Amino acid sequence: MKILCVSDQIDPLVYSTNAKERFQNIDLVLCAGDLPSDYIDFIVSTLNKPTYFIFGNHNLSEFGFYHKQKKQNGPHPTWDIQGSVLDMSGSFGAIYAGFKVLKNKRLPVSGKKGKKRPLLIAGASGSIRYNNGLNQYTDRQMFLKLLALVPSLLFNKLRYGTYLDIFLTHASPRHIHDREDPCHKGFACFNWFIKKFQPSYLVHGHIHLYDMNSPRTTQVGKTAVVNAYSYTILTLDEEQTKSAKEDKHE
Repeated sequence: MKILCVSDQIDPLVYSTNAKERFQNIDLVLCAGDLPSDYIDFIVSTLNKPTYFIFGNHNLSEFGFYHKQKKQNGPHPTWDIQGSVLDMSGSFGAIYAGFKVLKNKRLPVSGKKGKKRPLLIAGASGSIRYNNGLNQYTDRQMFLKLLALVPSLLFNKLRYGTYLDIFLTHASPRHIHDREDPCHKGFACFNWFIKKFQPSYLVHGHIHLYDMNSPRTTQVGKTAVVNAYSYTILTLDEEQTKSAKEDKHE
């Protein structure tokens, strides 16, 4: 399975009249945040492939279509994914994966005893809190949001033999691709998440690759942590899904 991953920057090779031919073998698109909606809409309409997105810490004009603001009891506003979504004009043809566990039956992978199962995707929007802006969270707040995903992940394990194939985020895990300035620190709870649930990939954005010698992919146990900045293409093969299924957790 070929996966096109994009984030943070409009890449002229993607935003091109030749994109359909250039990416004709793509099966899935992952948008890891900080991308304008018309860019995502272009990708969806041009490639006509299943596309998932999360929000970053910029380009948040459509954020309110997917989250409602809770009553503010302190200086920091909070947002609730369970809020009513009344206006889906902000969907731009893609599926929102923020703080959800999703199944794609159109993209089956091998599961128990070679039986086909859906591709399993989860997502987490936002960055570490650095200026009290929209879609920013403390590590504890993000950890609580991840805990809310656990029942669905446990169901996946019982039903399909594995928790998850892909974890789509904007920020990176702490000390993996992140930086030490307040804006670009990663979430320590993401490290816990990939250690516990071991997806084949964690795909993130947020960290710009100005130096081409900077690592784009780092292997952490069974999980490849991939920086999607601009664009990159991944391959999810049968061996990866099988190894995730067979892995034993301590």
